[in-house]
Amino acid sequence: MSVYTSVGRAELAAWLQPLALGELIEHVGIAAGMQNSNYFVTTGSGRFVLTLFESLDASTLDFYLRLQAHLAARGLPCPLPQTPVGAVNYWRPLNGKPAALLSCLPGRAIEHPASSHCRAVGRALAQLHLAAAGLEHAPVNPCGASWRESIGEVLLPALPADEARLLRDELAFQSAQNYAALPQGVIHADLFRDNVLWDDAGQLSGLLDFYFAGVDAWLFDLAVVANDWSLDPERLAALCAGYQEIRPLTAAERHAWPAQRRAAALRFWLLRLDARHSPRAGDVVTIKNPDEFRYLLEQFRLAPDPLPG
Repeated sequence: MSVYTSVGRAELAAWLQPLALGELIEHVGIAAGMQNSNYFVTTGSGRFVLTLFESLDASTLDFYLRLQAHLAARGLPCPLPQTPVGAVNYWRPLNGKPAALLSCLPGRAIEHPASSHCRAVGRALAQLHLAAAGLEHAPVNPCGASWRESIGEVLLPALPADEARLLRDELAFQSAQNYAALPQGVIHADLFRDNVLWDDAGQLSGLLDFYFAGVDAWLFDLAVVANDWSLDPERLAALCAGYQEIRPLTAAERHAWPAQRRAAALRFWLLRLDARHSPRAGDVVTIKNPDEFRYLLEQFRLAPDPLPG
């Protein structure tokens, strides 16, 4: 999360009025993340998160907010969009951008998860996949195979020679893969450690930031989580065991695991390269280092490990 669009107190108070949440007490920009403008908002009814969406079209935004409401209604700890009584949409314009107010979930993110955390995240990810499976009008993964191919071609001329060779070779490898046999459905696509909250008892209390969600291979989503949460064998085994407690993986998924981990590393390398080479102006802008995922991609290319278990 970042702050690209500023919001003043008076305009926010007017925007909040139809929600009947009481007097606006304060709003504070959130620096974490990369894509949208975010604020913590405190009113007489409690604390919320305000998001102004910088580049999403209305139909895609409708889906993201509907997805969170759908998952929350099925018992997953997801932010719940707040709407005026009788409203059709979950968002309304604010400062020229579509904006939504969502419940602020309890807990905090953890930087160094234990195996128990990885197992719980694996379970939650599988529950999310199954709960969202029947949701209609879901878009494809916005950073899926076609996006990786197109943004990769755009970025190639801007890269040093060694990075360009790596990217060109990996794009060719991924284009030769056939993932059609893998089970698919709505995926989160960005369930990093900073998008999961834990309460004081160590229980998972929040799943956040669904604004990259879309239809893709469920295995790709597991690879995204594995690449951030569990690079060591013990935590990776716990993550996969937790996932398979809810949804056992198929033989095709086991076969595709090394290539999907590479695809997941490529996706975030490209996303961060794009943010570095095409920065956006804003009051508080977070740009993350792309090298972390380049190194990870190189590691997976040199030493592809099988799926544990």
